[in-house]
Amino acid sequence: MSSDSKRSKEIKSKTTPAGTTPTKPDPTGAATTTTTPTTTTPTPPPASKTPAAGTTPTKPDPSTTTTPPRPRPPPASKTPPPQRPVRRVPPKRPVRRAPPPRRPVKKEEPPPEFETSISTKITEKFGQKVTVTFVKKDRVGISASKEDVHQVAEFIRDQLNYDHVESVSGVDYPQDKQIEVVYHIGSYTDPNLARQILVLSTRAQRELEPIPGNDATRVPSLRDIFYSVEFHEREIFEMFGVYFEGHPDNRRLLLPEDWADLPPLRKDFAIKGR
Repeated sequence: MSSDSKRSKEIKSKTTPAGTTPTKPDPTGAATTTTTPTTTTPTPPPASKTPAAGTTPTKPDPSTTTTPPRPRPPPASKTPPPQRPVRRVPPKRPVRRAPPPRRPVKKEEPPPEFETSISTKITEKFGQKVTVTFVKKDRVGISASKEDVHQVAEFIRDQLNYDHVESVSGVDYPQDKQIEVVYHIGSYTDPNLARQILVLSTRAQRELEPIPGNDATRVPSLRDIFYSVEFHEREIFEMFGVYFEGHPDNRRLLLPEDWADLPPLRKDFAIKGR
């Protein structure tokens, strides 16, 4: 046997394994080893989560139990709201207004022939004593002074076949210091004059402080020519203060006999208390 193998055997014999106590060599020359037992502490088994039979399970104390925190939601994005696009209003253009439409120029129609013939007959008879105020369809206007109105009315009745007075009106002209009396004359007997109205007017002096019947506001009556003017002239007398000379019954018609105020249809008449 070589020297190296002997040396390795000696080293192996001299080393003792873990957990053994080395012993003194036996005088006989045989090596002996004594084994020392090792003691290990037993580990208790883990407690079972299931309660034992016959015991009441206890509820965990909320003060000692810890709840895991809930995950926080991610922070909201602070994105500004979308802005609406700004609508640009174009500048207003000046409005060009169209010129107002021109009114059609009415052509002056020639006066009707029949009415013109009536006014011509009167002017041929009296000349400058009368004035033709208007001539239109179915109407003829004649104005005469109070000195000539009676004579003109006779001609209208006898020569032109007008036979009655339909109405009599009064008009107050304080700026002219006059009161106008207007007769509307028609015809029942002549069919050609059935639609015609001849307007005969005359004017009287207007008194500032009238005394009806005793002042200068007078005109001749046409009662003897046209009978129908009787009540019309009486009404003009009391409402305007115009006295009709030659009227057979110049009394008041609507107002009381003791009326002492101004004639009520004059423009300077005022209702007391207003």
